[in-house]
Amino acid sequence: MIYLLLSILSSSLIYVMFKIIDQKKINTLYAIIVNYFTALIAGFLLLEREFSIKDTIGQSWLWGAIILGVMFISVFRLMAETTKRSGLSVVSVASKMSVAIPVTFVIIYYKESLGVLKVLGILLALVAVYLASIKTKKGIQIEWKNLIFPLAVFLGSGIIETLIKFLEQNYVAETDVALFSMTLFVCAAGVGVVAGFIQYQRKKIKFTYKELLGGILLGVPNYFSIHFFVLALRSYTNDSVVFVINNVAIVVLSTLLGIAFFKERLLRKNWIGIALAVVSIILVAYTTR
Repeated sequence: MIYLLLSILSSSLIYVMFKIIDQKKINTLYAIIVNYFTALIAGFLLLEREFSIKDTIGQSWLWGAIILGVMFISVFRLMAETTKRSGLSVVSVASKMSVAIPVTFVIIYYKESLGVLKVLGILLALVAVYLASIKTKKGIQIEWKNLIFPLAVFLGSGIIETLIKFLEQNYVAETDVALFSMTLFVCAAGVGVVAGFIQYQRKKIKFTYKELLGGILLGVPNYFSIHFFVLALRSYTNDSVVFVINNVAIVVLSTLLGIAFFKERLLRKNWIGIALAVVSIILVAYTTR
């Protein structure tokens, strides 16, 4: 349970840091690049065994880690573009409702049992995520020409969690969690450096101490969100429960942190969403007893 709670806390802090980065007018791409270098350093410091490049290259999960690393920064950029085109609420809904993808995967691939309470809990979770994420009375409004971006965020976020589960279950040894996590961020950092160089050549946006500080503060919770999520998956035999509780609780906690630190005001539908989220977590958690 402790790993799941730490995963939820770490992921919620990521949203807080993105809010601060936006408020301080920090260049998002540069901060994301620094964030990945910070995360890989954190992974290196927490390695469970001696590090070897040759040994890492020989790991069976390496190609999966490379794919995940590329997807990490790609989805981050898609989220930024979606926010610009359709708003933060659309990003929140798309990224968190993507939990349907890994839940469907583990139920089918690992043949998890289903019951009425679990199905009801999963459905309530999806409704809760939607209601808690909407910040306007009119709900979500997306122009047809921009629909591809939230869809890409939805698919990308869902595939990332699914692939993490698949690799963790089948290829990553118990002593390799930090090495696996660090490798993801090495790949993401490499792609980020290329993207950052291209942006600098096109727009001549300077790198400042604000991007450095923002990236470091973002990178620490980002690393631990993956590290603890992998450990949480290993702590439960019922993976769909981990996915649902993790995603729904992140929405609830990040919403409450928004109220506490940024004086955000919630609509009635947001409070209904939070209430449904609590009910869904209780229902899904009850199925593990």
